[in-house]
Order: sequence, then structure tokens, then C-alpha cells
Amino acid sequence: MSITVRPIEESEWPAFAAVDYEAFNSTYPREIADRWREVMELDRLLSAFDGGLMVGCAAALSFEMTVPGGPIPVAGVTSVGVLPSHRRRGVLTALMTRQLHDLHENGGEAVAALYASEAGIYGRFGYGRAADTLSFRIPTHGSAFTRSAPADPALRLRVVAPADALPALQRVYDAVRPGRPGMYARTDELWRNEVIPDTDHDRGGMGPLRCIVAEDATGVRGYALFRAKSDWNEHSVPEGEVRLLELMATDPAAYALVWRGVLDRDLCSVVHAGRRPVDDPIMHLLADPRRLNAIWFDDLWIRLVDVDRALAARAYAAPADLVLEIVDETCPWNAGRVRLVTDKGSCEPTDAPADLTLPVDVLGAAYLGGRTLRAAADAGLVREHRPGALRELSAAMMWDPTPWGCRVF
Repeated sequence: MSITVRPIEESEWPAFAAVDYEAFNSTYPREIADRWREVMELDRLLSAFDGGLMVGCAAALSFEMTVPGGPIPVAGVTSVGVLPSHRRRGVLTALMTRQLHDLHENGGEAVAALYASEAGIYGRFGYGRAADTLSFRIPTHGSAFTRSAPADPALRLRVVAPADALPALQRVYDAVRPGRPGMYARTDELWRNEVIPDTDHDRGGMGPLRCIVAEDATGVRGYALFRAKSDWNEHSVPEGEVRLLELMATDPAAYALVWRGVLDRDLCSVVHAGRRPVDDPIMHLLADPRRLNAIWFDDLWIRLVDVDRALAARAYAAPADLVLEIVDETCPWNAGRVRLVTDKGSCEPTDAPADLTLPVDVLGAAYLGGRTLRAAADAGLVREHRPGALRELSAAMMWDPTPWGCRVF
């Protein structure tokens, strides 16, 4: 079998969507592919072919993503799949390798990011687990806030139609995004096709998409997007469910009020809040934090396509002057030594002796500032050649707040 990988033509979009549909065992209506097409960039869609048969797919979205210090261009990798008939034949390796080589050779983004359908796949292509997320299951009757929870008497809650409130939601999101590594800018197409659509498929057995906003005389300061599902038990006691999809606020008082609007929903006994940041302030607002019933998941995975450009593009929390020996089996242009001088914002090739040796996936995992390097060293993944170098680099790369991507792309 000879596999070739190339960008697709416009006429091949239905076949691309069909491969993705089959690879993910999807149940969405085929017209959902039309929504995807509005978001996808044709020249960034790769397909693998076995002769004339399309057997694999991979896409990249052009994002502006916040990293420590500010936003940079990032390739958002998505829709990566292989037909079940062609598993374990090198198709995925061919797609991922071609995508990384294209980014490097075309002077594209120095950083790529993805959400992994399976957590064990992408480490072998140099992606590191750079962010985590929490899922909460909060019983509403145990959701009282602490007495010190912030409040602003000027704020009020209002129920709005998500589509009607879209400009206000965009303003709040864009105000929050620059302060959180991992969050990415959303185009109008992303908002309308991924965030607020409300077909039966999008509902997934829940109710319609709902929205509440917290506002004062100056405008909207926070919002929540959620779905609700009515239910009663055999004793006619209401046991409805709220599924929180997104909650953003520009200040603590608005944040607390929006959460109360979700938690105090009439006839509902539980709120499921998926994909929340691991430093979510709700953990400090609940009087009984055990009521969060939190579960930990992986969130964003980061790949440094060009290590020197990527390290020079972000800011650092502490000064560091280090020579790093990079191990990268997929992208040979990264393999070797670079000198990182954080005060100068420089990272350049060098022949000087290495202070640390580390694989590119470990560096990617630390890139957004949410991972210390000590755990990787304790796992035998990082070698320290100069005493103190590990602590120096780890302290420099850490960032507050912790990284979080918010929503799968």
C-alpha cells in the first residue's frame, strides 16, 4: 500500500467530511457538514489517499491564541481521522508529519494546538498535555455561596435569546480572552456555527440553548450559555438538569451573579458544568466545595513546530539564561541546542554545552505556563546537566492564571 498526502480540492470536501464522519462514528445529520465548511479553510485541509481512495483527513484552523505575555498565531489542529479499514498502516503518521512539515516549510505558525479524541495518540508526534480542565456536578440544594461572595447592587440578571445577545457575548469573551493562556479568538463563523447553533443534534436530548446575562447601566458584564432538561421523580419532585456550556464574566461580582442564575434555576436539582478551568473561582465561592464533585480531564495539547520561534514569542515569569538540548524525532529541524535568554526574548541555535536535555513534548506541555518541569524530571524525561537549571526554566515558564482553552475546536 502506498499512501499519498495532499491538500484537497473544493470538489473533494464531501469526501473529506465523509471520512471524518466515519472515523469518529458520527451521528450528526449530514447538513452539519455545511456548517463545518463555513469554518474550515480549504487550503489547510489535508487528506491521505490509498490510490484514488481518500482514507484519512486532517485540518488546521488559523487562530490567534493567548500565550503567556499575549496573543500569537497558532494552528488549531482538528478533524484528524483515518478510515477503520486503514488503521495501523501509517496513515495517521503520514498526515501528522506532513502537516508539521508544511507549517515549518511555509513559515506558518510556530505553535500548533489540538484537543485529543484519545489521550494516548499525539504524544508520539511531539504534542504535550499543556492544559487541564475540570467537570463539575453541583447539586443545587448544596450550592450556597460563602458570606464573602462578591456582589454589586447595580447588577441585574436578564434572560436573553443567544443569537440576539451575540454582540454582547462577543465583547465579554474578547475582554476575558487576553488574560487566559489557551483561549483563542473566535471568528463570527465560529460563534454562529460552533457556539450558538441550536438544532436537535446540538441539543443532544436536552432543551434549547438558553442565555442569561449580568448587566448594569454600562452594559453586559457576564453571561452563561446552557441547556436545561425537565424531569420529575416518582414522587413528583422536580429533578431537572442544567448543562452549563459556557460562563464568562469581566469581574468577580458579575461572575458570582451569573453562577447564581445558573444554580438557582427553578425545578432543577443538579448543574453539570463541563470543561471549566482548574483554577475556576467557583471553588472559592461555594460554602461547601465538596459539592463540586469535580473530575479532572486533559484539555489543550501543544506542539512547538519551531522551538526557537515559539520560545521567543512568549513572555516569562522569571529571568533565565539556559542552553536547551531539544529531542525531536518528528521535526528534525528542532533537534539540537538553543540558548534561551528570557530578558532579551531570544532563542537561538548554539554549540554551547547543554544545561538541560528535554523532549519537545515536555517543552510543549510547559509552554502555556500550567506545568512545572519537576514532575517530568522525576519521571525521567528531563536531564539536568547544570545544577539549578531545571528550577530556573520551570520558574520562568510558569504563569498565572492557569491555561484553559474553554471550548473544543
